[in-house]
Amino acid sequence: MVDITSKASSHRIAIAGAILKTTSEKTIAAVVNKTVPKGDVFEMAKAAGLLGIKRTSDVIPDCHPLPVEYAAIRYEIKELEIHIQVEVHTIYKTGVEVEAMHGASVVALTMYDMLKPIDKGLEICSIKLLEKKGGKSDYTDKFRKDLIAGVIVCSDSISAGKKEDKAGKTIIQKLQSLQVAVSEYSVIPDEEKEIQAKTLSLADKGVDLIILTGGTGLSPRDITPEAIRPLLDREIPGIMEAARSYGQDRMPFSMLSRGVAGLRGNTLILALPGSTRGAKESMDALFPFVLHLYRILESARHD
Repeated sequence: MVDITSKASSHRIAIAGAILKTTSEKTIAAVVNKTVPKGDVFEMAKAAGLLGIKRTSDVIPDCHPLPVEYAAIRYEIKELEIHIQVEVHTIYKTGVEVEAMHGASVVALTMYDMLKPIDKGLEICSIKLLEKKGGKSDYTDKFRKDLIAGVIVCSDSISAGKKEDKAGKTIIQKLQSLQVAVSEYSVIPDEEKEIQAKTLSLADKGVDLIILTGGTGLSPRDITPEAIRPLLDREIPGIMEAARSYGQDRMPFSMLSRGVAGLRGNTLILALPGSTRGAKESMDALFPFVLHLYRILESARHD
Protein backbone atom coordinates (compact mmCIF):
# COMPACT_ATOMS: atom_id res chain seq x y z
CA MET A 1 0.00 0.00 0.00
CA VAL A 2 1.12 3.55 -0.71
CA ASP A 3 2.49 5.40 2.33
CA ILE A 4 0.06 8.23 3.15
CA THR A 5 1.37 9.08 6.61
CA SER A 6 2.77 12.42 5.40
CA LYS A 7 -0.53 13.56 3.92
CA ALA A 8 -2.90 15.93 5.71
CA SER A 9 -6.55 15.06 6.16
CA SER A 10 -9.11 17.04 4.22
CA HIS A 11 -12.78 16.78 3.27
CA ARG A 12 -12.83 14.58 0.19
CA ILE A 13 -15.79 13.83 -2.05
CA ALA A 14 -16.24 11.41 -4.93
CA ILE A 15 -19.26 10.77 -7.15
CA ALA A 16 -19.37 7.71 -9.39
CA GLY A 17 -21.94 6.45 -11.83
CA ALA A 18 -23.06 3.24 -13.49
CA ILE A 19 -25.75 2.39 -16.01
CA LEU A 20 -27.88 -0.75 -16.13
CA LYS A 21 -29.47 -1.28 -19.53
CA THR A 22 -32.65 -3.31 -19.69
CA THR A 23 -34.37 -4.62 -22.80
CA SER A 24 -38.01 -4.08 -21.95
CA GLU A 25 -40.39 -1.49 -20.57
CA LYS A 26 -41.85 -4.36 -18.53
CA THR A 27 -38.56 -4.65 -16.62
CA ILE A 28 -38.60 -0.94 -15.80
CA ALA A 29 -42.25 -1.13 -14.74
CA ALA A 30 -41.53 -4.09 -12.46
CA VAL A 31 -38.73 -2.14 -10.76
CA VAL A 32 -40.83 0.99 -10.31
CA ASN A 33 -43.94 -0.91 -9.15
CA LYS A 34 -41.89 -3.18 -6.86
CA THR A 35 -43.22 -6.37 -8.46
CA VAL A 36 -39.85 -8.03 -9.10
CA PRO A 37 -40.02 -11.56 -7.57
CA LYS A 38 -36.78 -11.08 -5.62
CA GLY A 39 -38.03 -7.92 -3.91
CA ASP A 40 -37.64 -4.15 -3.97
CA VAL A 41 -34.75 -3.65 -6.40
CA PHE A 42 -33.94 -0.06 -5.46
CA GLU A 43 -33.85 -0.67 -1.71
CA MET A 44 -31.99 -3.98 -1.92
CA ALA A 45 -29.39 -2.51 -4.28
CA LYS A 46 -29.00 0.54 -2.05
CA ALA A 47 -28.28 -1.63 0.99
CA ALA A 48 -25.79 -3.70 -0.99
CA GLY A 49 -24.13 -0.56 -2.35
CA LEU A 50 -23.65 0.93 1.12
CA LEU A 51 -22.00 -2.30 2.25
CA GLY A 52 -19.84 -2.27 -0.86
CA ILE A 53 -18.66 1.27 -0.15
CA LYS A 54 -17.66 0.43 3.41
CA ARG A 55 -15.95 -2.86 2.49
CA THR A 56 -13.91 -1.55 -0.45
CA SER A 57 -10.55 -1.98 1.28
CA ASP A 58 -11.39 -5.64 1.94
CA VAL A 59 -11.56 -6.48 -1.76
CA ILE A 60 -9.27 -3.90 -3.46
CA PRO A 61 -5.77 -4.65 -2.11
CA ASP A 62 -4.22 -1.17 -2.41
CA CYS A 63 -7.18 0.72 -0.92
CA HIS A 64 -6.68 2.05 2.60
CA PRO A 65 -9.36 1.45 5.24
CA LEU A 66 -10.89 4.86 5.84
CA PRO A 67 -13.83 6.45 7.65
CA VAL A 68 -16.89 6.89 5.44
CA GLU A 69 -18.55 10.03 6.78
CA TYR A 70 -21.42 10.13 4.29
CA ALA A 71 -22.75 7.96 1.48
CA ALA A 72 -25.75 8.40 -0.80
CA ILE A 73 -27.14 6.29 -3.64
CA ARG A 74 -29.48 7.84 -6.18
CA TYR A 75 -31.33 6.48 -9.22
CA GLU A 76 -32.71 7.98 -12.39
CA ILE A 77 -34.65 6.12 -15.06
CA LYS A 78 -34.02 7.19 -18.65
CA GLU A 79 -36.15 5.16 -21.06
CA LEU A 80 -34.81 1.60 -20.70
CA GLU A 81 -31.77 2.56 -18.63
CA ILE A 82 -31.36 2.84 -14.86
CA HIS A 83 -28.70 5.44 -14.07
CA ILE A 84 -27.00 4.90 -10.73
CA GLN A 85 -25.14 7.65 -8.87
CA VAL A 86 -23.08 7.02 -5.74
CA GLU A 87 -21.67 9.84 -3.62
CA VAL A 88 -19.12 9.28 -0.83
CA HIS A 89 -17.53 11.73 1.63
CA THR A 90 -14.65 11.32 4.05
CA ILE A 91 -12.33 13.49 6.12
CA TYR A 92 -9.09 11.64 5.62
CA LYS A 93 -5.67 11.61 3.97
CA THR A 94 -6.70 9.85 0.77
CA GLY A 95 -9.67 10.04 -1.54
CA VAL A 96 -12.80 7.93 -1.95
CA GLU A 97 -12.94 7.56 -5.73
CA VAL A 98 -12.57 3.78 -5.63
CA GLU A 99 -15.11 3.51 -2.80
CA ALA A 100 -17.67 5.38 -4.89
CA MET A 101 -16.96 3.30 -7.99
CA HIS A 102 -17.04 0.06 -6.02
CA GLY A 103 -20.37 1.09 -4.53
CA ALA A 104 -21.77 1.85 -8.00
CA SER A 105 -20.53 -1.54 -9.25
CA VAL A 106 -22.14 -3.42 -6.38
CA VAL A 107 -25.44 -1.55 -6.87
CA ALA A 108 -25.44 -2.45 -10.56
CA LEU A 109 -24.53 -6.09 -9.89
CA THR A 110 -27.27 -6.40 -7.27
CA MET A 111 -29.82 -5.04 -9.72
CA TYR A 112 -28.54 -7.41 -12.39
CA ASP A 113 -28.89 -10.38 -10.06
CA MET A 114 -32.43 -9.41 -9.05
CA LEU A 115 -33.61 -8.70 -12.59
CA LYS A 116 -31.97 -11.49 -14.59
CA PRO A 117 -34.89 -13.92 -14.08
CA ILE A 118 -37.21 -11.50 -15.92
CA ASP A 119 -34.78 -9.89 -18.39
CA LYS A 120 -32.09 -12.05 -20.05
CA GLY A 121 -30.58 -9.17 -21.99
CA LEU A 122 -29.41 -6.97 -19.12
CA GLU A 123 -26.15 -5.09 -19.55
CA ILE A 124 -24.01 -3.19 -17.03
CA CYS A 125 -22.03 -0.42 -18.66
CA SER A 126 -20.27 2.89 -18.10
CA ILE A 127 -19.03 2.44 -14.55
CA LYS A 128 -16.95 5.58 -14.09
CA LEU A 129 -15.90 8.41 -11.80
CA LEU A 130 -18.04 11.48 -12.41
CA GLU A 131 -16.53 13.97 -9.99
CA LYS A 132 -14.04 14.30 -7.16
CA LYS A 133 -13.09 17.11 -4.80
CA GLY A 134 -10.80 17.76 -1.88
CA GLY A 135 -7.46 16.27 -2.90
CA LYS A 136 -4.19 18.22 -2.86
CA SER A 137 -4.39 18.82 -6.61
CA ASP A 138 -7.61 20.78 -6.12
CA TYR A 139 -5.64 23.31 -4.10
CA THR A 140 -2.31 23.23 -5.94
CA ASP A 141 -3.86 24.11 -9.30
CA LYS A 142 -5.30 27.34 -7.89
CA PHE A 143 -2.05 28.89 -6.73
CA ARG A 144 0.11 31.50 -8.39
CA LYS A 145 3.02 30.05 -10.32
CA ASP A 146 5.29 33.09 -10.02
CA LEU A 147 6.03 33.01 -6.27
CA ILE A 148 9.61 33.59 -5.12
CA ALA A 149 10.98 32.31 -1.82
CA GLY A 150 14.09 32.69 0.30
CA VAL A 151 15.30 30.03 2.76
CA ILE A 152 17.39 30.94 5.81
CA VAL A 153 19.03 28.27 7.98
CA CYS A 154 19.64 29.55 11.53
CA SER A 155 22.26 27.36 13.19
CA ASP A 156 25.53 27.99 15.00
CA SER A 157 26.88 24.52 14.21
CA ILE A 158 25.93 24.50 10.52
CA SER A 159 27.25 28.03 9.92
CA ALA A 160 30.53 26.99 11.58
CA GLY A 161 30.80 23.98 9.25
CA LYS A 162 30.39 21.42 12.03
CA LYS A 163 27.15 19.97 10.66
CA GLU A 164 25.56 19.55 7.27
CA ASP A 165 22.29 21.33 6.55
CA LYS A 166 19.50 18.93 5.69
CA ALA A 167 16.42 20.83 6.91
CA GLY A 168 16.94 23.79 4.59
CA LYS A 169 17.49 21.51 1.60
CA THR A 170 14.32 19.59 2.49
CA ILE A 171 12.38 22.86 2.50
CA ILE A 172 13.83 23.86 -0.87
CA GLN A 173 12.93 20.48 -2.36
CA LYS A 174 9.32 20.87 -1.23
CA LEU A 175 9.08 24.40 -2.61
CA GLN A 176 10.49 23.36 -5.96
CA SER A 177 7.96 20.52 -6.20
CA LEU A 178 5.26 23.21 -5.93
CA GLN A 179 6.92 25.39 -8.60
CA VAL A 180 7.93 28.04 -6.05
CA ALA A 181 11.27 29.50 -7.13
CA VAL A 182 13.97 29.79 -4.45
CA SER A 183 15.99 32.94 -5.12
CA GLU A 184 18.29 32.75 -2.10
CA TYR A 185 19.53 30.14 0.36
CA SER A 186 21.58 31.28 3.36
CA VAL A 187 23.10 29.73 6.46
CA ILE A 188 23.64 32.09 9.41
CA PRO A 189 24.38 31.65 13.15
CA ASP A 190 21.78 31.99 15.90
CA GLU A 191 22.32 35.71 16.33
CA GLU A 192 19.31 38.00 16.62
CA LYS A 193 20.76 40.86 14.59
CA GLU A 194 21.89 38.58 11.78
CA ILE A 195 18.51 36.84 11.64
CA GLN A 196 16.71 40.16 11.48
CA ALA A 197 19.08 41.68 8.94
CA LYS A 198 18.84 38.70 6.59
CA THR A 199 15.06 38.54 6.87
CA LEU A 200 14.67 42.28 6.26
CA SER A 201 17.02 42.10 3.29
CA LEU A 202 14.86 39.47 1.61
CA ALA A 203 11.62 41.25 2.47
CA ASP A 204 12.96 44.53 1.05
CA LYS A 205 13.73 42.71 -2.22
CA GLY A 206 10.05 41.82 -2.52
CA VAL A 207 10.43 38.09 -1.92
CA ASP A 208 6.96 36.55 -1.51
CA LEU A 209 7.90 33.92 1.06
CA ILE A 210 10.71 33.72 3.63
CA ILE A 211 11.21 30.45 5.47
CA LEU A 212 13.61 30.25 8.40
CA THR A 213 14.54 26.88 9.83
CA GLY A 214 16.15 26.45 13.24
CA GLY A 215 16.12 28.24 16.57
CA THR A 216 12.47 27.53 17.45
CA GLY A 217 13.15 25.21 20.40
CA LEU A 218 13.83 25.90 24.07
CA SER A 219 17.61 25.98 24.37
CA PRO A 220 19.24 29.30 25.35
CA ARG A 221 20.43 29.91 21.76
CA ASP A 222 16.98 29.29 20.23
CA ILE A 223 15.98 32.89 19.55
CA THR A 224 14.45 32.86 16.07
CA PRO A 225 10.87 33.60 17.28
CA GLU A 226 12.11 36.54 19.38
CA ALA A 227 14.06 37.86 16.38
CA ILE A 228 11.19 37.51 13.93
CA ARG A 229 8.15 38.71 15.91
CA PRO A 230 9.18 42.41 15.99
CA LEU A 231 9.46 42.35 12.19
CA LEU A 232 5.89 41.19 11.62
CA ASP A 233 3.06 43.56 10.81
CA ARG A 234 0.55 40.82 11.52
CA GLU A 235 1.10 37.43 13.13
CA ILE A 236 -0.96 34.50 11.79
CA PRO A 237 -1.22 32.04 14.71
CA GLY A 238 -3.29 29.46 12.83
CA ILE A 239 -0.44 28.56 10.50
CA MET A 240 1.86 27.25 13.19
CA GLU A 241 -1.05 25.83 15.17
CA ALA A 242 -1.75 23.66 12.11
CA ALA A 243 1.90 22.63 11.84
CA ARG A 244 2.13 21.69 15.53
CA SER A 245 -1.15 19.77 15.41
CA TYR A 246 0.05 17.84 12.36
CA GLY A 247 3.38 17.09 14.03
CA GLN A 248 1.83 16.08 17.34
CA ASP A 249 -0.07 13.30 15.58
CA ARG A 250 3.28 11.89 14.46
CA MET A 251 5.53 12.43 17.49
CA PRO A 252 4.82 13.70 21.02
CA PHE A 253 7.33 16.59 21.18
CA SER A 254 5.91 18.88 18.49
CA MET A 255 4.06 20.88 21.14
CA LEU A 256 7.44 22.21 22.30
CA SER A 257 8.16 23.96 19.01
CA ARG A 258 7.86 27.75 19.12
CA GLY A 259 7.55 28.35 15.42
CA VAL A 260 5.87 31.60 14.34
CA ALA A 261 4.26 32.88 11.16
CA GLY A 262 3.11 36.26 9.96
CA LEU A 263 3.17 38.97 7.34
CA ARG A 264 5.56 41.83 6.75
CA GLY A 265 3.78 43.78 4.08
CA ASN A 266 2.81 41.10 1.57
CA THR A 267 5.73 38.83 2.45
CA LEU A 268 4.87 35.71 4.41
CA ILE A 269 7.52 34.81 6.99
CA LEU A 270 7.63 31.34 8.54
CA ALA A 271 9.95 30.19 11.32
CA LEU A 272 10.08 26.38 11.26
CA PRO A 273 11.93 23.80 13.39
CA GLY A 274 15.57 23.11 12.59
CA SER A 275 15.44 19.32 12.66
CA THR A 276 15.07 17.65 9.29
CA ARG A 277 12.00 15.78 10.45
CA GLY A 278 10.44 18.87 12.01
CA ALA A 279 11.05 20.94 8.89
CA LYS A 280 9.69 18.23 6.58
CA GLU A 281 6.56 17.63 8.63
CA SER A 282 5.91 21.35 8.93
CA MET A 283 6.18 21.73 5.16
CA ASP A 284 3.90 18.74 4.59
CA ALA A 285 1.37 20.21 7.00
CA LEU A 286 1.33 23.70 5.51
CA PHE A 287 1.97 23.31 1.80
CA PRO A 288 0.45 23.81 -0.64
CA PHE A 289 -2.52 25.06 1.40
CA VAL A 290 -0.81 28.08 2.97
CA LEU A 291 -0.19 29.47 -0.52
CA HIS A 292 -3.88 30.39 -0.66
CA LEU A 293 -2.78 33.40 1.39
CA TYR A 294 -1.54 35.13 -1.77
CA ARG A 295 -4.99 34.91 -3.34
CA ILE A 296 -6.45 36.49 -0.21
CA LEU A 297 -3.89 39.28 -0.41
CA GLU A 298 -5.12 39.91 -3.95
CA SER A 299 -8.69 40.21 -2.57
CA ALA A 300 -9.70 36.90 -4.12
CA ARG A 301 -12.61 34.83 -2.90
CA HIS A 302 -11.94 32.10 -0.30
CA ASP A 303 -13.71 29.32 -2.20
